[in-house]
Amino acid sequence: MPRATDSYPLTKPEARRIWLQAQRLDTSEPFGAGPEAVAAAVDHLGYVQIDTIHVIERCHHHILYSRIPAYARADLRHAQSVDKSVFEYWTHALSYVPAKDFRFFIPAMREHRRNGHKWFASVKPEDTRKVMRLLRQGGALTIRDIDDDVLTEKEHLWQSRKPSKRALQLAFYTGEVTISERTGMLKTYELMTRHFGWDKPPKPASSADITAYLLDRALRSQGVVSLDSICHLDAPSKPAVRRLIEGRVRRKELVPLALEGAGKQEHWARPEVLEAGLPAEAGEGPVHILSPFDPLIIQRKRTELFFGYGHRFEAYVPKEKRVFGYFALPVLVGEDIVAAIDLKTDRQNKKLLMQKWSWVGKGAAKGARKDYKRRIEEELHRFERFQLAE
Repeated sequence: MPRATDSYPLTKPEARRIWLQAQRLDTSEPFGAGPEAVAAAVDHLGYVQIDTIHVIERCHHHILYSRIPAYARADLRHAQSVDKSVFEYWTHALSYVPAKDFRFFIPAMREHRRNGHKWFASVKPEDTRKVMRLLRQGGALTIRDIDDDVLTEKEHLWQSRKPSKRALQLAFYTGEVTISERTGMLKTYELMTRHFGWDKPPKPASSADITAYLLDRALRSQGVVSLDSICHLDAPSKPAVRRLIEGRVRRKELVPLALEGAGKQEHWARPEVLEAGLPAEAGEGPVHILSPFDPLIIQRKRTELFFGYGHRFEAYVPKEKRVFGYFALPVLVGEDIVAAIDLKTDRQNKKLLMQKWSWVGKGAAKGARKDYKRRIEEELHRFERFQLAE
């Protein structure tokens, strides 16, 4: 190994294989099956993003399906509501998070309790008292169980007109309530302590613990990390994370990398990742039709650096300006993203509709398309069965 101050040269294909291995996309069944597989996948990835868009299956189910071939939606419901091995909270977006990591989120909950939340500044104390009283007296509830609200004007496009819903959402961010179950996007709210059976919540993590958690989570799920990839949409955490990285480099617990094409952007990896030998070429490798919110895709600049593929999320782009389509899904074949396919699920007629197929990267080379197309179409049949399953 080089000295701690030296940079280890890493090519893009090598970095890509490390990341795919860390994401568990280089093998077909890395976590097994059932609710235990859901818990293991969320634990390994650190979080699984939740999203409301339903053109095809919502991204939390889609991300898990990509790593659990036998995945069923009921498995996530079981993990959340029965085993209680995962819970919902905010990471860079609303996400499923391992329940064992709860203590790392308590400081943010307490901060919202002290200072409120910018999205719910208009919540009135009497509305909060109302929903908390209903929960304490009547048990878990959905917003549909509250029918005596006087509707108010929305303050922004995504806000509810029901004051009770805003009060429940604020109580969610302050950690007083949790989402104990989802049916589609209908959330059931429950008192946090009652859901988990706690007399009192776990002890909150310290600032130093949270910084180490962010770094270790990224190292586990990304393999090769940068400050931006560790602190995705979390710029305030960067100074502390950088100090921790510098300390680990001095102790030879992290190795600086000279990643091909990265310019001045710094990257690091654990020495054991490099000493174990870099992953071999994936060969054929599995085929994955990925969600645009998949951890491999959501950090667009990182995906472009590692894969040479710039994904465009075009749901909010005017139709005439779209390149890949309204809800294009990147297609990973082995270790290359070779296509972007715009799909739509016609649930009424039980069909998966192909809106547009775009070849990218190696898939744009005509000589390779026939084999890629055969393999992608095979995966599309399986993907359709997942989309249309109850």
